[in-house]
Amino acid sequence: MSKADDAHRLFLKRFTCSASVFSAFSGELGLDPDTAKKIACGFGAGISKTGNICGVVSGAIMVIGLKYGKCVEGDDAATGKTRALTQAFIAEFTKKNGSINCTELLGYNLSNPEEYAQARDEEIFVTKCPAMVRDAADILETILKTGE
Repeated sequence: MSKADDAHRLFLKRFTCSASVFSAFSGELGLDPDTAKKIACGFGAGISKTGNICGVVSGAIMVIGLKYGKCVEGDDAATGKTRALTQAFIAEFTKKNGSINCTELLGYNLSNPEEYAQARDEEIFVTKCPAMVRDAADILETILKTGE
């Protein structure tokens, strides 16, 4: 089963988009998937329905940081690599989906209760979000392979 399949399966079980992506990769990077779900939970729905960065993008950036991020003083190369891979992920995700902003991607401002209800009623979270979960995981797998 691919990471995209794992992330998609988790999203369909009603974990946030960010938690689905982050936890699908976390185990092999030394972080318990349940802990990863907790860490990433608040990033879903454009950072807790604030209309900001899409949760799948946040989840992917957390994976990149977990794998390559700076944890030793003076290791500025790790910061540089993390930033470069994050930029590559964002460029590819934007190329495929048109934006990394949740409101722009979904066409609804989730911070507005009426728009959130409309998005839910129109099944946006069922029709659009699962594909973006897959896209993020697929792009992330490629980015992680090129980063090695």
